[in-house]
Amino acid sequence: MKSEIYQSRTGSQINLYSLIPNNEVRAVVHISHGMVEHASRYSRFAIELCKSGYAVYTHDIRGHGHTVARDAPQGVFAKSNGFQLILEDQNEIIKLAQDRHPNKPIICFGHSLGSIINLNYALKYPEKVSALACWNSGIETGVLPKASRIILAIESIFRKPHLPSLFAWKLSFGAWNAKFKPNRTAFDWLSQDENEVDLYVDDPLCGFEASISMWRDILDGVFYAGNKKNLIRLTNSLPVHIIGGAEDPCTNNGRDMAKLSARLENQGMRDVTSIILEGTRHETLNEINRDQTTAQFLEWLNQRF
Repeated sequence: MKSEIYQSRTGSQINLYSLIPNNEVRAVVHISHGMVEHASRYSRFAIELCKSGYAVYTHDIRGHGHTVARDAPQGVFAKSNGFQLILEDQNEIIKLAQDRHPNKPIICFGHSLGSIINLNYALKYPEKVSALACWNSGIETGVLPKASRIILAIESIFRKPHLPSLFAWKLSFGAWNAKFKPNRTAFDWLSQDENEVDLYVDDPLCGFEASISMWRDILDGVFYAGNKKNLIRLTNSLPVHIIGGAEDPCTNNGRDMAKLSARLENQGMRDVTSIILEGTRHETLNEINRDQTTAQFLEWLNQRF
C-alpha cells in the first residue's frame, strides 16, 4: 500500500495508506481498524479488494500506529472530545477519497472498534456512506458496559485520564483471553492461527495499554450508536454486512452481532446480511478461514457495486 501523511484540520498528522486499481474503480472501501492495532495490518485484505476493482483507503486512528497528534500519544485519542475527533479525521480522509474518485460509492468497513466508529460515522454523515461493514463489535449497552462507564468515571477522579486504566484491560482483554486457558499468549482470543497471534504479540504497535480516556471515549461511541433514537436514523436502504465469530468472547460468541442485525432489521432496514462464523475468534481477517470469508465479502460487494 502507498503511504502518505495527511494533515487533518483536527491537528493530527494522519498516517494514510491507499491502494488503487490500475483499471476502472468500482467503488472506494475505507477500512477502520480496531483498538490497539494499526492500519497496515489490513494490507492482505486491501490487496484482494484492489484486485476486484476497489480503491482502498485506511489510516491509523489517533493514538495508534504512526498517526501523530499533540494531544494523542499512543493509547490516547485526545485530551478531550476524543471520539468526535476520530470521526472528524475519518471524514477528512473520506473527503480526500471522494475528491480523488468523484461520484464513486463509499463503503465503510470496520473491524471491532472500527465497526463502532463506522456506525457513528454513518449516523453523523449519512449522505457519504453507500454501504457499511460492521465486523466483530456490537453496540450492546447492558450491565457490563454501564458498569464499566461508572468504574472509569470513578477511576478518572483519582488517576489522570491519559494514564492506562487499572481495571478496563482486566475486564475486557484479560477476561476474553481467560476463555482459552491454558493460554499460550495474552492474545489467544484473537485467532486460532498461532502465526497471526505471534505477529500481533511481536508488533510494538499492537497490544499496548489504552488510557482511561480512550476507554471512556469508546464507550461514548457505543452508547451513542446503541441508542435506539440515534440508530433509527440510518437509511433503510443502506446495505449492511455484519460478521461475528462464534468463539469471539468480545461479542459474546457472536450473539452481539446477531442482536445488531436484528435491531437493524426490526427498524426497517432492508439489506442486512449477518454471518456468525462457527469456530472463529475475534480477528476474522486473520483467522484460518480468512480467504473464504474475504471471497464471500467480495461477492457481497460485487452484487451491490
